[in-house]
Amino acid sequence: MNNIIFEHPLNEKMRTWLRIEFLLNQLNTHCHFDQNNALVFFHALSELLEIIERNDIKADFIKELETQKQKLISWLTFDGVDYDLLSDLIRKFDVFLAQFNVITRLGQPLKDDRFITAIRQRLMIPGGCCSFDLPSFYLWLKIPQEKRDMQVKNWLQHLSPLDESLTCYMQLIRQLGEFKPFIYTNSFFQETNGDVNLIRIRISLEKNVYPQVSGHMSRYSIRFLPLDACDSVNTDGIYFELACC
Repeated sequence: MNNIIFEHPLNEKMRTWLRIEFLLNQLNTHCHFDQNNALVFFHALSELLEIIERNDIKADFIKELETQKQKLISWLTFDGVDYDLLSDLIRKFDVFLAQFNVITRLGQPLKDDRFITAIRQRLMIPGGCCSFDLPSFYLWLKIPQEKRDMQVKNWLQHLSPLDESLTCYMQLIRQLGEFKPFIYTNSFFQETNGDVNLIRIRISLEKNVYPQVSGHMSRYSIRFLPLDACDSVNTDGIYFELACC
């Protein structure tokens, strides 16, 4: 059976981490581009830098890494845990923290890059990246692919500490939640938990519905809606699975 997993953050920090993760995935997916799809990469880069500029991402994420590291250390005292796995994760978090501590301002070389800045300014204008708007960008897209790829690789290296650490962090967060089965009844589902950062909802694609989530860390509700509002889909009695992370 083909399933789909929907993820929904229950606090502002997790919302930010998911958005950054999404944009980093976009950058890594579209880093080898040509003149026909180059703007996909630069849109994602511009949006990521916008998030970094508006928030103290470095300080906030260092706190998250420290918190998770202390949890891992405390788990070492439990019986039956995988000591080697936990020790390896703790070492990784130490490396991530050391990398962040030597960075003055996250992504600053990209913000100071005149070429990237010129593109970002034109992206705010509908159709603003035409050849007559950005002749330097138009010329850059004509240089050999290998040379462009090397420059893009250098750009992404400035984001690699964030990319690698966030990937590890989110993997750990997701593994904290175990999927449990539920039945959706009376067109409404509500759950009360302790401090939950993220909920993951797994449901069959055949149902052709998506969740609408509202609430916060300790209490939230879920409604399932059909993809097409005109569909007379009976959402009552839908089987789904829920993981609280």
